[in-house]
Order: sequence, then structure tokens, then C-alpha cells
Amino acid sequence: MPTHSRKTFPVNWAELHRDTRALAWRLAEMGPFRGVVGIARGGLVPAAIIARELDIRLVETICIVTYRDDDTPGEPRVLKPLEGDGAGLLVVDDLVDTGITARLARSMLPRAHIATVYAKPAGRPEVDTFVTLVSQDTWIVFPWDDGDPVTVERRRRAAGKA
Repeated sequence: MPTHSRKTFPVNWAELHRDTRALAWRLAEMGPFRGVVGIARGGLVPAAIIARELDIRLVETICIVTYRDDDTPGEPRVLKPLEGDGAGLLVVDDLVDTGITARLARSMLPRAHIATVYAKPAGRPEVDTFVTLVSQDTWIVFPWDDGDPVTVERRRRAAGKA
């Protein structure tokens, strides 16, 4: 977790599902899309929900790493790219924070539509559609992170609460 983050915003499974469905409803008006591309790992669950809501069968992934193992920002790395220009594709992630991941996705797939469930002000200009804006100094605790003792301890240390 970035050391400047001090607030946490826990999101449970029901809230994530609700917010992702709301994103899908917005996106339905912008389609049709020929496929959904989830940005691994955080975008995989929202991408699956959106693909189901929009009845899209083509689901792909791109893999981009921007955080180190201790949840601090690191040098961005593309582990798995996707070929093509992105025409007709919907790229989905859980969150846009600084915009680094979205910029990399856009550079790979310049004609794709990029959507996130949550957005922070610094990254907001990098996505086409989102549902919920949170402050830049907020750390979103996703349901797949909540309760994991390793993740909780890392985040506690990074927030200066160790």
C-alpha cells in the first residue's frame, strides 16, 4: 500500500457485485463489445461479472504488475500482452489509482474502451468509464484481500501502524 494512504475503504463481495453490475449497465449503452479483457489480477472478477451481464462470451486477459510484493509501487511490467489494436474490446480493471496500468493497457490496445469499477482522481483521466470515485489517499480493501493475514500485515506496516 502506498505510504501516503491513510484511509481504508472496505468493499465486500455483495458491494463489489452491485457496483460492477452498475458499471455493466452503463457499459451496455455504449456497446456492443465483441469481447472483454480483464486486467489480471484485480480486474478478473469484475470482467467476469460484466461479461455475464452483457452476455459476452469472448473473455481475454492482459497481465500488468505495478506493485511490489510489499504493496508499494514498483516499475510497471507487462507479463502477458494481447495482440491487436483493441477495436471492439472492453478492458476492465477493479480500480484506476495513478493511471499507470490504464496507460499501459491503452498503449497495447489503443482502440479499446477502458472501464474500472472504482477510480481515484490521479487515474481518472486514463479510463473511459467508472462507477465510484474515491479520494486519492484511500486504500480500497477488496474482498479477496480482506482477512488475508499476510495482506493485512503488509498494509498495516505500510500505513505506519506496525
